[in-house]
Amino acid sequence: QVQLVESGGGLVQAGGSLRLSCAASGSAFSITVFRWYRQAPGKQREWVALIGSGGSINYADSVKGRYTISRDNDKNTMDLLMNNLKPDDTAVYYCNALARVPLRQYEFWGQGTQVTVSS
Repeated sequence: QVQLVESGGGLVQAGGSLRLSCAASGSAFSITVFRWYRQAPGKQREWVALIGSGGSINYADSVKGRYTISRDNDKNTMDLLMNNLKPDDTAVYYCNALARVPLRQYEFWGQGTQVTVSS
């Protein structure tokens, strides 16, 4: 079992920055891929960014150039630095992980953290 806990959400003004963190905990696991998703009111959940165990990174077009994803493999954490935030970035942001526990791959989700960007 792997537990994911997000932190760092809050209210910021447009143009501001915010850093989200995700901490993974459990026993005998290895995270292959960390992902961030978000879900705005009335919309379906969308993928935002991913980072692989070896450092491969990809972003959704809507956040490319503004968001930076990173991870610390020793601490089993993932961060999302969000710059130049826009009202359209308002959503609940979810941490997602593809993890080996210990031999099979499983997908886990955090509970989400609210990000609100005011105009």
